[in-house]
Amino acid sequence: MASDEDQLIEFLAEFTHDPLGFVYAAFPWGEGELKGMDGPEKWQCELLADVRDKIKTPNDIVREAIASGHGIGKSALVAWMILWGISTYEDTRGVVTANTATQLETKTWPELIKWHQRFIGKILFEVTATAIFSIDGDHAKTWRIDAIPWSENNTEAFAGLHNQGKRILVIFDEASAITNPIWEVAEGAMTDADTEIIWCAFGNPTRNNGRFFDCFHRLRAYWRNRQIDSRTVRFSNKKTIAEWIEQWGIDSDFVKVRILGQFPSASANQLISMDIAESGRGKHLNTWQYDFAPIIIGVDPAWTGGDMTAIVLRQGLRCSIIAKIPRNDNDFVIAQVIAQEKIRTKPMLFLSI
Repeated sequence: MASDEDQLIEFLAEFTHDPLGFVYAAFPWGEGELKGMDGPEKWQCELLADVRDKIKTPNDIVREAIASGHGIGKSALVAWMILWGISTYEDTRGVVTANTATQLETKTWPELIKWHQRFIGKILFEVTATAIFSIDGDHAKTWRIDAIPWSENNTEAFAGLHNQGKRILVIFDEASAITNPIWEVAEGAMTDADTEIIWCAFGNPTRNNGRFFDCFHRLRAYWRNRQIDSRTVRFSNKKTIAEWIEQWGIDSDFVKVRILGQFPSASANQLISMDIAESGRGKHLNTWQYDFAPIIIGVDPAWTGGDMTAIVLRQGLRCSIIAKIPRNDNDFVIAQVIAQEKIRTKPMLFLSI
């Protein structure tokens, strides 16, 4: 006859590919501290169901990005994902980081500890201040998820997260402030074949640049993204939200970031807002509307990183990219600019950005 622990393991194994069913089954909804609560919020159910539907496809990395206002239950969902990920697949490995060590130590991880206490399978895993791992001594180092503060000077802490043939869970909390090098190192964990890989990025959309922003724009084809309005969540403080909207205005960047889950129109050091840039993108002019103006060539050099040098033509209201150069050799760039000058007939001005 199977022991109680064996029966518990078998029960949890039923939800190996069903995080939504796991959340409903693994916690005492309607009882004790959860009295009056019957389950997750609508947006939480949608994300859990999306992971459920995608995780079954071999070699299809699950990437989920959530931009939100305050008070939507993000930290609770992070805790559920950690507990589901580690308890329904043997020898799962993972890493959780946040925008700051303080966020990780005082908000993200304490929320995990709180839900671990409510978890039906809590006897199977130990939680410390920096990790959750199997109580089985033979698996303590191979069946674990660690909380690791990030640092641009110590990106190696995120390297080497491989778990061939099993499961990898990567969670970025308050991801908007996590710098690009950390995202790039984390990508290295995505190369294992025949491995279940789940990467979730959560946060307030505080910046209109960086990799979290890219999840909703340049890289949106690779991420399932959602933007959650705090007003749509049952337990958010509607009175405070209404006061913020009255004080700042519904179109303000404060309300966009803190309530609507939308990226700001402009950053602190940005001259032209994203709204203005997007409104002009893709529009076409008749030749007579710009042909009278002098041609200006602008050059945006790319000295470091993965960006390319861009050569841009400006003539009146017309603006277009005429060349992209994937290298930063000065002589080569100058030669390309001179070549552009030779094929233009009007007098030209040169501007280096």
